[in-house]
Amino acid sequence: MRTLVLLLLLSFSLSFATVLAQQPEQQPPKQTDEFVPISQLPAQDQLPAAPLLVTAYAFVWVVLFAYVVSVSRRLTRVQHEVERLESDIAKRA
Repeated sequence: MRTLVLLLLLSFSLSFATVLAQQPEQQPPKQTDEFVPISQLPAQDQLPAAPLLVTAYAFVWVVLFAYVVSVSRRLTRVQHEVERLESDIAKRA
């Protein structure tokens, strides 16, 4: 079993190395010392992570809202339990 896993890992690493070797070397972007409007920038420099950033913020807000709703429901349940216990104590006294 270990031999099979090692052979699979070796074959994947060799195929990955082959793919990397076949890729052309990318030139670094040309540096400028002056202002360039965003509309004139290449597509990869125009904030490609914006959808990921918006998704991350939306996820955090949804999780925060779900947590607040959860805490609110639990507090309501505890409040009803306290009111019930108070009424039970008042009936016994």
